[in-house]
Amino acid sequence: MRRLTALLLCLFLAAPAFAEQVKRLGDIQVHYMVLNSSFLQPNVAAAVGLVRSKTQGVVNIVPQDAAGKPIDATVSGSAKNLLGQETTLNFKRVAEEGAVYYLAQFPITQRETLTFNIQVQAGKEAPQSFQFMQEIFPDE
Repeated sequence: MRRLTALLLCLFLAAPAFAEQVKRLGDIQVHYMVLNSSFLQPNVAAAVGLVRSKTQGVVNIVPQDAAGKPIDATVSGSAKNLLGQETTLNFKRVAEEGAVYYLAQFPITQRETLTFNIQVQAGKEAPQSFQFMQEIFPDE
């Protein structure tokens, strides 16, 4: 599991390559990242239950408190293309030593720009939403 944590940390540190970003929602900050699942090593994908494919994307959501410590949350969302076709994102919680993150996969059929609508509810707080746009493409 330490290898998995190290890999995911490396993915976050490679922000320009994977467009990792942060959104502040009240008292929490939410790190988010979108990537093609074929970028993951096979053992990492298997360890977190993801399918590696040139036509599958991954959304990674990491809610943290103001001090940068991981927090439990309920995460949901969707991805919509420019034609208005929407895909529901089914997030799964992954907890490791010192880290909690939420992963969802979605299909990639062609190069396009998607609008991701994400809802995060930490504890008994009211759910908060944000959206971002990301260009995605099948791995060639």
